[in-house]
Amino acid sequence: MGELHYIAFEDEAADIKDRVESYWTKRAEGFFELRHDEIESVKASRWLEEIKQMLPEGKSLNILDVGCGTGFFEVVLGKEGHRITGIDLTPEMIVKAGEMISLYGLDSNKVKVEQGDAENLHFPDGFFDVVISRNLTWTLPHPIEAYGEWRRVLKQGGVLINFDAEYAKGAHNLKSPENLAHSKIDDALKDECHNIYHMLTISTLNRPEWDKEILEQIGFENVSTDSEFGSRIFIEHDEFYIPDKMFCVFAQKSEL
Repeated sequence: MGELHYIAFEDEAADIKDRVESYWTKRAEGFFELRHDEIESVKASRWLEEIKQMLPEGKSLNILDVGCGTGFFEVVLGKEGHRITGIDLTPEMIVKAGEMISLYGLDSNKVKVEQGDAENLHFPDGFFDVVISRNLTWTLPHPIEAYGEWRRVLKQGGVLINFDAEYAKGAHNLKSPENLAHSKIDDALKDECHNIYHMLTISTLNRPEWDKEILEQIGFENVSTDSEFGSRIFIEHDEFYIPDKMFCVFAQKSEL
């Protein structure tokens, strides 16, 4: 199955990354406010508790946050003493992430962000202990290449932690009254997001089963999925709530 889907991904629209960047540029300011509020909420401690269970041993891990947005993981994990590099395709997100890091007084030598492409990383092989990502994979035109890159930059024994959801299959939820996290977004932006969903082959796949299969095919070990993850974080129907069920994918690079 992996090879067939690889061929399909090669046919993705050439301008999809430009469209994704344009969409997130428009959302950067509101997204900053939402993530800041989430850092200040009980959700942050829930995220941290879940993530800690999957991290390798070590008080100061070297972590890559792929698709860092406005710096949520930079703050949550940076406050724990980890070294974090966040990358994002959208320059405005990088600006806002820098503001978030500064707002919380984190050491910019240890916690930093820069523009980067999740499918074509510039970091050397075996550089990071952890690669983490949230709500990014659904936007990628070539997710298999991305997964390969994320594995490449991991040290032996390093771990991948990927949080995502099948947002395209719940695209009707964008304008649902239950979708409180998107309640302040105007309908034009929701329509733009809906269009992006349906331009991408990954939107048609059964996830996270597909992710597990691909990760095993490219050489990851101890691959597991957790489809109940989101239910443990987003318990309240508050400003962060989205009806789409978030899952977690965990994988480890071989020690050998």
